[in-house]
Amino acid sequence: MLKVLTRLFGSRNERLLKQYWPIVDQINAFEPAIKELSDEALAAKTVEFRQRIADGTSLDDLLPEAFAVVREASSRVLGMRHFDAQMIGGVILHQGKIAEMKTGEGKTLTATLAVYLNALSGKGAHVVTVNDYLARRDAAMMGRLYGFLGLSTGVIVHGITSEERRAAYAADISYGTNNEFGFDYLRDNMAFSREELVQRGYNFAIVDEVDSILIDEARTPLIISGPAEQATELYNQVDALIKRLDESDYEKDEKDKVVAYTEAGMEHIEELFREAGLMDEGQLYDPENVNQMHAATQCLRANTLFTREVDYIVRNDEVVIIDEFTGRMMPGRRYSDGQHQALEAKEGVTVQPENQTLASVTFQNYFRMYDTLAGMTGTADTEAEEFHKIYKLEVVIVPTNRDMIRKDMPDLIYRDTDDKFAAIIDDIEVTHRTGAPILVGTTSIDKSEILSTLLTKRGIAHEVLNAKHHEREAEIVAQAGRKGVVTIATNMAGRGTDIMLGGNPDMLIDAIDAKITGEERERRIEEIREACRAEHVEVVDAGGLHIVGTERHESRRIDNQLRGRSGRQGDPGVTRFYLSLEDDLMRIFGGEKMQAMLTKMGFEKGEAIEHPWVTKAIENSQKKVEGRNFDIRKQLLEYDDVMNQQRDVIYSQRRELLEADDVHDVIEDMQLEYATRFGAPFLEGHTEEWQLDEMAAELKEKLTIVIDPHSWLELDEVETSEDMIAKLSDAMKAHMSAKETMTGVEQMYGFEKYLLLQVLDHHWKEHLLAMDHLRQSVGLRGYAQKQPIQEYKRESFELFETMLDKVREETMLALHRVQVELPAMEEPPVVETAPVTYSHRLEEEQESEAAHTYKREEPKVGRNDPCPCGSGKKYKQCHGKR
Repeated sequence: MLKVLTRLFGSRNERLLKQYWPIVDQINAFEPAIKELSDEALAAKTVEFRQRIADGTSLDDLLPEAFAVVREASSRVLGMRHFDAQMIGGVILHQGKIAEMKTGEGKTLTATLAVYLNALSGKGAHVVTVNDYLARRDAAMMGRLYGFLGLSTGVIVHGITSEERRAAYAADISYGTNNEFGFDYLRDNMAFSREELVQRGYNFAIVDEVDSILIDEARTPLIISGPAEQATELYNQVDALIKRLDESDYEKDEKDKVVAYTEAGMEHIEELFREAGLMDEGQLYDPENVNQMHAATQCLRANTLFTREVDYIVRNDEVVIIDEFTGRMMPGRRYSDGQHQALEAKEGVTVQPENQTLASVTFQNYFRMYDTLAGMTGTADTEAEEFHKIYKLEVVIVPTNRDMIRKDMPDLIYRDTDDKFAAIIDDIEVTHRTGAPILVGTTSIDKSEILSTLLTKRGIAHEVLNAKHHEREAEIVAQAGRKGVVTIATNMAGRGTDIMLGGNPDMLIDAIDAKITGEERERRIEEIREACRAEHVEVVDAGGLHIVGTERHESRRIDNQLRGRSGRQGDPGVTRFYLSLEDDLMRIFGGEKMQAMLTKMGFEKGEAIEHPWVTKAIENSQKKVEGRNFDIRKQLLEYDDVMNQQRDVIYSQRRELLEADDVHDVIEDMQLEYATRFGAPFLEGHTEEWQLDEMAAELKEKLTIVIDPHSWLELDEVETSEDMIAKLSDAMKAHMSAKETMTGVEQMYGFEKYLLLQVLDHHWKEHLLAMDHLRQSVGLRGYAQKQPIQEYKRESFELFETMLDKVREETMLALHRVQVELPAMEEPPVVETAPVTYSHRLEEEQESEAAHTYKREEPKVGRNDPCPCGSGKKYKQCHGKR
């Protein structure tokens, strides 16, 4: 039925494209008039547009003319004129959708249209890239265009200072990586002064390679952590014991990437723990052995589920994570919850201290803060459902500027890995003789090095690009389209750099010696461009870029990204994937049915099978994995949404405190809340039943405030418990007022603000740790027929309420117990000018410490008035004693 309706009415994508073409016609209609403008008049359009926005014109109404201005400016500054298809891409991005554009269709240039338009509002426009190189490159290149039109550009990458970050965010347009944007958000919410803040809001963002950032990297949250108090030597001791286990001691599920001890295995590991003196008695599951159990679990995972050269590499006494989707190293990133320490123990490198979460956020919840979020990539359609459900983002496929003529050949399947690699090497050798460039895609470092060894034996020169050889990434990929060049790349290393047939002349021009100038330099540049043009023709005649996939990835998108490197801008090309029954995808997800079917078909060693049914079965396996990964990300988001509500409350409250000149109103509200909670247990029943002596004693012990509640009753100042609470609150205010008098209001208010932020941060950190433990424990509730997520929501709310109570109590205790120390002087000090130091005192203050002599310049306090020190006594009975 769906197919019938689609044929009748057209697909959603086709209907949207029909709406966009009239907008492109409007843009083209402006072109003749815009071309006539001088450079100065063209640049002045930015000022005109901003004025029109201030006068009430919407960005949608400005779009056709603004896009025409950007197109003309790009022609003059960059020598590149946007195609009509790129104009459609610009409209899609401005509308907050995902533009799927094939490799080589010019996504970077397309983004300038929507970025310029949305930067006119003055609220900032962010372009998010997958690595620092692309952020710098795009900011430098496109910054020339924006600068010509009068807009400023900033770049946010790893290693820049806070001042540089603040300036980059203050620019009209900011380029940066997803990690840096996210970490800056977290750091801003840990700042202690307004001057430390760098970000300025979330107006408009375009995420480049949106599938990589919002899908692949969304499985792990960004975390800022600090050292936790936990011994690291335990991991080395436990790892040595884990290496003594055999396979019968645990059960491993590669499909779901989980491993668990068998019953016999648990007895075995407990016995080993006792022998090593790591456990005195009981079982590993007992509460007193929680640290040992945790280390035993993480070390078992490290030894059975993580593979060196695939999941991580060891370099300079460090375990460095490898991004499973890009094949790049991720220095500075660590697995959480002790997993990284377990890997360090496994590999015999220095085990770093465990960390505790100080702040965290998922990419899902960070990017959903933007008023308008858009994205672009060459491969998003396979994940369209997830983009819509998680981010409310619609995927629109942009037509190519030229027809795609690449040949995608059916997969070839072999019985084992040796046969597959032999066939791959034969294919490369035959194709290499034709002069066609070849890009070989692998899924891990070790497989890329196996292929490299085999190619070397055949005498075929080649480049290897993986996490071990990443320094020349852009250069290698840019020249991977030259005649006869063979490049082996792990996953999509080099993504964001076009492979141009015949070579990338710009890269070669950049390599010209800087000492060569003038006419000689121009001659060299023209020679390079002419050589690349001639080589382009030769490579096209040889059939274009030849892509060889050495196995299928879990995700169809990653395979499509590899395929998409060939056939750009109407170029010819050929792609082919080689598989074996020993490949992880075939072995874990292909199922026994497929393997049994292939065996029945007389599948012999050395033979290859090429059949549409097999290709379809592999695609179905990939869909299963994609669905499973979607469920993982969806579950992560469900839990983080609960956390995010609390994060929003804390961070918004914290920002208000940070930006306020003083927080005294907040402190006074806390005093009243504290007085209410403090007094309630003592004031139950009738006045005769009130425990006034106990209340006065505890108030003195906790807050160092001395009161006489009996006198309040005798003087008829108190009739109800509410009256008594009010008197308690007044006593607390008077106590603080006395400190303000001694220190100066401004200094005291500054201390209150600093203290409140410090207490809030401390308890938020502890709350995050409690939430981590809760998250781990609720998974077991399913065995009791309870919904883990519902249990998590209920208990996390209780934890949050408890945390807020602790913040109030600790703030009150610290403020009231803080001792104001005045320097010893021959003359009694004048209160207003006395220097002051603050020290938190956990022990009870001695009454003698509160007795000081004052030289008074303010009006005299009456002998029957309350003493300004806040003790609750009359002045004549306290500091007025003679």
